[in-house]
Amino acid sequence: MLLAVDMGGTKTLIGLFRRGTRRPEPAVVREFATLDFDSLDEIVETFLDQTGATDIESACIGAAGQVSGLVARLTNVPWLADATPVARRIGGRPIELLNDLEAMAYVVPVLDPEELAVLQQGVGVPTGNAALIAAGTGLGEALLHQVDGRFIPAASEGGHADFSARTSRELALVQELSLIHGRVDVERVVSGRGLINLFLFIHGTQDVRTACRVLGPDVDSSELPAAITHAALGGHCEQCGEALEMFVEAYGAEAGNLALRCAATAGVYIGGGIAPKILPALQSGAFMNAFLDKEPLADWLRTMPVAVILNSSAGLIGAAVRAREIAA
Repeated sequence: MLLAVDMGGTKTLIGLFRRGTRRPEPAVVREFATLDFDSLDEIVETFLDQTGATDIESACIGAAGQVSGLVARLTNVPWLADATPVARRIGGRPIELLNDLEAMAYVVPVLDPEELAVLQQGVGVPTGNAALIAAGTGLGEALLHQVDGRFIPAASEGGHADFSARTSRELALVQELSLIHGRVDVERVVSGRGLINLFLFIHGTQDVRTACRVLGPDVDSSELPAAITHAALGGHCEQCGEALEMFVEAYGAEAGNLALRCAATAGVYIGGGIAPKILPALQSGAFMNAFLDKEPLADWLRTMPVAVILNSSAGLIGAAVRAREIAA
């Protein structure tokens, strides 16, 4: 069996996979709340004890943070992810700890057409590079370099690069956020918490309880991004709609930035938990308009395929793909 882990700031998916043919096939998958545990090892131990798994060929762990060897400094979790105990538990079999977006990138070549929602057909160049961007609890980015006929994923911390305001409204947003947080990185705007920042900005207050009469004072902070999205897509709150529109435009602009930096002529993929949930907003045109607003290279960007990954387990499957590659 292959052991795959996709550990994010909110949830962790763990699965046992068979090798399969085109891509690994899941045997058992479980979901855990990341912050219910004090370590990566504790989460993996719980899963292995629950499933009784013993014969692990190899393992790949994707973690939302900066990776050095078998240790990751997690961005939105208050502890280090150390895979060394996991390596001991599986008896010294091959194991890798990767940035979560680098791990997810391994799924791109094996995605099925029905797992993608196309935002721009483009004219892909099979020998070109690709790019992956994913907003969830945070914002992740990865590059897929074309080398000898195959994609080689490379990690990035582009989500923590400076947010680049493009409009007077975004300039006002940056001014407000900088007073509250200091430096404003892209993740302050394009992420679940970024959507909350936009929600508060549009409503003209930093008090979540009194911000929106539609959502009311009792909405749980962990449920707030979903509540904002529901109010926006359902037309229940005009300000929530404006916040979501700003979010989509900022997301599209950053995806376009990544496409330029990566020369992603083979395609740009939108992963993460948020995109499938706001797909109608992404398909409205605002995302692609911001993506393409890059003169003098707008025509070049129009050639790049752009698609949303609909499979919520893409990161886990990507880790399983890599586990299969490194298996002895």
